[in-house]
Amino acid sequence: MQSKTNTHLQDLDYLFFDEATLRQFIVYLQTRAEVIAPHAKGERSYMYKPVKDAKEVVLNYPRTIQPLKKFFLPPTETLLTFKLSDNQYVEQTPEPGKRIFFGIHSYELQAILRLDYSFEKGNPESNYLTRRANALFIGISYKPDAYHFGKSVGIEIEKTDGFSLFIEPMENGYFIFIVDEAGRTLLEGFQAPQTQALVFEQQEKEFHNKIKYHHNRLPEVFEHAYHSDVWKDVSQRCLGCGTCNLLCPTCYCFDVRDEIELDAENGTRQRFWDGCMLHDFTRVAGDEVFRDKLHNRTRHRLFRKFKYITDHSGELSCVGCGRCTSFCPAKISIVEIINQLIKDVSEVKSI
Repeated sequence: MQSKTNTHLQDLDYLFFDEATLRQFIVYLQTRAEVIAPHAKGERSYMYKPVKDAKEVVLNYPRTIQPLKKFFLPPTETLLTFKLSDNQYVEQTPEPGKRIFFGIHSYELQAILRLDYSFEKGNPESNYLTRRANALFIGISYKPDAYHFGKSVGIEIEKTDGFSLFIEPMENGYFIFIVDEAGRTLLEGFQAPQTQALVFEQQEKEFHNKIKYHHNRLPEVFEHAYHSDVWKDVSQRCLGCGTCNLLCPTCYCFDVRDEIELDAENGTRQRFWDGCMLHDFTRVAGDEVFRDKLHNRTRHRLFRKFKYITDHSGELSCVGCGRCTSFCPAKISIVEIINQLIKDVSEVKSI
């Protein structure tokens, strides 16, 4: 084991694994807990799913379609079953279990930490917190593509907060950094083949997608951006499909519905993902929709990411994953929106 000196992954011990050893390590992890990792989905897409074959785990991927939150806040979830005849119900509660999430990007885990904040405050969300308990995360570095902008929101590629181990791929193998004691325990239990000791040297990775202001200044931009014309300009291209909401790793809005079976006696109460960009999200009694216009919904979505929640948590609710842009059918760029807001606001206010 080598000790890293003055690099970006500062003060962490590390090991070096070749490709075969890393795959053996995944197999070993499967003996400790269920392992969930990125896999190919079709020719160009990726998804997180439980590992059946370590050889199928993909380590060089830009982003998955759905975020990691789906394992803690499922897209559809049955909360309870009920019987109308005797007014009885049975809650459906998840079983706690240990899971290891392998090959996770820093922005993905930072999104989970932001969800933790939201679901622990006020009335804690028990189903989410039950699934969240006993989860270990093993991170991996990535090469930013045209959509990533994590650095612009304060999330470096090698940000290790919340990880137990962190993987840095190299040409001939992988450096495995030990972040906490849980990670050290995992490695101590793994009988790794002896490999040649290598010295780690940090390789700079450049973000091509950038917000013009430092992330600490963005809430101030939004302080003055409510009446900007940018919202209407963007809404002219928006389809209102809600893809940006439903694929966002920090969005957590949901709807709850009771579904009655054909016997008109039994039913289920279900929770499912919902999003503020969808027209019916704000529909209330009397058929009133109080954010009927697309520009109002667009504004609300970004204010949730850069202002409303940030005022309480002190952190931006956007993690720079780039999903909302890369999967948008109209190719609306969140970075371009913010940069245009910066230009628009700076022409009026001195910020």
